Amino acid sequence: MIVTFTDFGAEGPYLGQVKAVFHRIAPGVPVVDLVADAPAFDPRSSAYLLAALAPEFPAGTVFFCVVDPGVGGVRAAMVAGIAGRLFVGPDNGLFEPLSRRGGVVRAWEIVWRPERLSATFHGRDLFAPIAAHLAAGRAPETAGCEPVAFPTRPDWPDDLAAVIYVDRYGNAITGTRAAAMPPDAEIAIGGRTLRRARTFGDVAAGEAMWYENANGLVEFAVNGGRADQSLGVGPGSSFRLVG
Repeated sequence: MIVTFTDFGAEGPYLGQVKAVFHRIAPGVPVVDLVADAPAFDPRSSAYLLAALAPEFPAGTVFFCVVDPGVGGVRAAMVAGIAGRLFVGPDNGLFEPLSRRGGVVRAWEIVWRPERLSATFHGRDLFAPIAAHLAAGRAPETAGCEPVAFPTRPDWPDDLAAVIYVDRYGNAITGTRAAAMPPDAEIAIGGRTLRRARTFGDVAAGEAMWYENANGLVEFAVNGGRADQSLGVGPGSSFRLVG
């Protein structure tokens, strides 16, 4: 299985061009579009979202992960082996939280280059062929990759106390795991102090709260409304514990 995680957007030709590469090299391998609207130009926020979503997929899954504002620059292209899954994408921190939570980690730099390599679309020309070859059963060492030490970012926190994604309902998802929070924690964000609830109906209509979402992250919501508008928050908005 190939799983896509990008900031390409669902509209436009980009995902279609990438998936054409998958189908050409690895016909018959299922492709799942997980996220097409990851935080644009923001590998750091995207990294915490990816870390929360990836564990739902079985070992052997190949992830095509492209949030790559440095495309065509000095950043390396890499494959990371984490918890039995392979992650293909730029070396810009996108796999950092995953590496801390995944146990044994291996890494390879993608040294293969195609005849045609656009300076601005490595997703199609570089990462997609590698992901497809891996999904078709090739090992990284036989697919144009060389083993390297996994590049770490020790200055990044284990949990990011900020909004990383707003869904279509206006719920504001953060990069903090709810398990890291005291069960009775109150959170200050958007000039408000929010208490924890189990689900939306546990607060009055129009009331804001925080809760543990289905992927284990702290999330802000309004019963019957939009938390992003009610609280005036969006990707990058930070929060803090009260008391």
